[in-house]
Amino acid sequence: MRSNGDAMKSSSNKLHERFKNYDFSDAKPVAQTPHLAKLQALAGKKARITIRVDAEVLAAFKARAEMTGANYQTLMNDALKESVQGVRLADVVRDAVRKTLGNRLRTRSRARLKKLRAG
Repeated sequence: MRSNGDAMKSSSNKLHERFKNYDFSDAKPVAQTPHLAKLQALAGKKARITIRVDAEVLAAFKARAEMTGANYQTLMNDALKESVQGVRLADVVRDAVRKTLGNRLRTRSRARLKKLRAG
């Protein structure tokens, strides 16, 4: 095997030192090696997929990722996870509005009651 240490990024992982000079250019991708793909999915709890999304959806996630410094794929995964768990943006907004209005209504009611008692 020829040396290919420059292609690998430096890492604190002990395995990096062991394999940094190996040439893996002819290696099959994990997805093409079923037992490795299964192990990777079990270890990482994530599966690698290919999905087609609308260009505007992808652009929105990439823009949000750029603004927040996050990874757009992580943001998409979080949105999908919330969808599966039944959390919707409308529910989050509704709860926030109810909480805010509820606090303001209680504050106003107390102020009015104090005025009536004092007046």
